[in-house]
Amino acid sequence: MAQDKKQVLVVDDDPELLQLVRVLLARINVEAIPAENATTAANLLRSAPLPDLLILDMMLPDISGLEFLRQMRAKSTYDELPVLILSALIDPEKIRAALDSGADRYLTKPYIANNLLTVVQEMLRTGRRRE
Repeated sequence: MAQDKKQVLVVDDDPELLQLVRVLLARINVEAIPAENATTAANLLRSAPLPDLLILDMMLPDISGLEFLRQMRAKSTYDELPVLILSALIDPEKIRAALDSGADRYLTKPYIANNLLTVVQEMLRTGRRRE
């Protein structure tokens, strides 16, 4: 039965946000796997199985979320992994750069919990966006 539970890798350097997202995802029976930086996230992605979704902050302590996304998308292993950017950056150019680099959706912080859960459920159901 545990196999049926969807897993979401949440990459953010804010421990409070990681905890909040974990609690929110638990409401929809989704397991959050926290990573406080890109290095930890990369290590978790290399260990099978892949999560069902990646939630990624743009501002990380080791490398930018955008750079992490580009490195990840350069590997075909992650072609089917949907990515949701959850970031305080609201600059349209940064949002476009993230979407152009392989993010499937972009939500800005602060976000409304219901919005996040709706987007996560939709992305878990539909997978990657294909333009």
